[in-house]
Amino acid sequence: MLRKIMVVLVAGVCFLPSLIAQSHPKPKPVAKVKPLPEQPMPLTTKSVKAKDLYQRAVLDYELMYLDRALIGWRAAAKEDPSFAAAFAMVAMNSHDPEEIRTSRERAKELAPKSSAGEKLMIQWIADTQEGNSLSGVAAMNDLISKFPRDRHIYYLAANWLLGEHGYDQAHHLLHKVLDRDPDYAPALNIVAYVHANNREFDEALASIDHYAKLVPQQPNPEDSYGEILRMSGHFETALDHYRAALNIDPNFNLAQLGIADTYSLLGNQEQARREYDTAVQREPDRANRFDYRMQKAATWIREKNYTEADREFWRVAMEAHEQSYELQEAQALRRMAQYAPDDKPALERLASAEDALTHRNNLSPADRNDELAQILRIRAMRAMHAGKEEVAQAALNQLGELAAASRNRMIQGCWHGAAGEMLLAKGQFQEAIAELGEDADNPATLASLVKAYAEVGKSEQSRAVAERLRTTYLPTLEQALSVEMAGKPAGLPAADLK
Repeated sequence: MLRKIMVVLVAGVCFLPSLIAQSHPKPKPVAKVKPLPEQPMPLTTKSVKAKDLYQRAVLDYELMYLDRALIGWRAAAKEDPSFAAAFAMVAMNSHDPEEIRTSRERAKELAPKSSAGEKLMIQWIADTQEGNSLSGVAAMNDLISKFPRDRHIYYLAANWLLGEHGYDQAHHLLHKVLDRDPDYAPALNIVAYVHANNREFDEALASIDHYAKLVPQQPNPEDSYGEILRMSGHFETALDHYRAALNIDPNFNLAQLGIADTYSLLGNQEQARREYDTAVQREPDRANRFDYRMQKAATWIREKNYTEADREFWRVAMEAHEQSYELQEAQALRRMAQYAPDDKPALERLASAEDALTHRNNLSPADRNDELAQILRIRAMRAMHAGKEEVAQAALNQLGELAAASRNRMIQGCWHGAAGEMLLAKGQFQEAIAELGEDADNPATLASLVKAYAEVGKSEQSRAVAERLRTTYLPTLEQALSVEMAGKPAGLPAADLK
């Protein structure tokens, strides 16, 4: 569901046997290749129970029982406080900033006494979280290369890449393992999302069909059907699949969230809010509850009720502050700035959002820099709109420094998007198109591209981008604002949407 790192994968290449030429007009079917035996990464623990808990958590993770998997890894770490890999997986999957920090530090502390594979996994997780993306990704590649027949490592890496918007790299990696084992169900699920991101919906649904046959009576295939159908604009059918997932497991809250998101995209915001409330009530993870509440707040934006949206986002910001969830506090304040009708309060909210990122200093550098990049992007456009070009340029310069120090896709996209929007505001349309084209997966950027192409007389390209934006069915604030803003630079206040 929702993608940053430029990756060169170095995993070993696996080949399927080629067909042998036959004298007959049609070749005989090739027998299905039996998968090679697994060669898993060794785990350094003397506790049989801890190892079992860890491995069960991996299986839960691959079936998208994410909360259950995290509970399992926590239990494994508690059972064996010297089990570095368990701490690493907690750090990778927790949403609690303090738990992430302490688990990462514990994994690093234990790494010297761990296996070579665990050392690489810990380096990958720790370095990418700490902002050292190049060395972290190199460690990930080394890990894949070292254990080319550990399909769980392939899945872990591909799922991480999907979250970092590394779709091409994830696709390449997944087909390595699927060439060897075409029935590896978790990989088929991720491949479907890669196809869906490329708007290859027939291929995506075919992959989910295969996935569903391999894991019958599991809720996630139905949830994946729902999400991919929603992405393709088939909302009512998507709702049927989300409900089917809940019929299998009423506690599979991803499907409940999917129902809420789909009603919001359908335009039934009142029903969406009821469904979000249900998702919040059922959600055990505190950070996810904040996220779902912000999704609910965005429904008021779709109804152009900015006062009620402010109330919802402000409550999230205050409660997140009280509970030391800096990222969610900053996100709520930044989102309030995105739709604010006036530039002055918008810029003030952005300053508060930036300040929120340092209240406890318990955020990982990667999370902090991702959110800071989004704050700076909006600040650049808002300042330009307010006639404060020096402030806008300072924000762009700071973004450039972040981008120069990292190959993070989020940061790179924010930098190109902000540069393009500033060029657009200055009337340098052709130059703007080149920059905006580097961030073309962002609905806000697509809205700016519509105008930029129209300004240089490329009406066909402008219409094509407008149609892509219209059919980008994302349950996000950026999508809600940008669909109405097609032809206007991203970041303009709500008053300019009329």
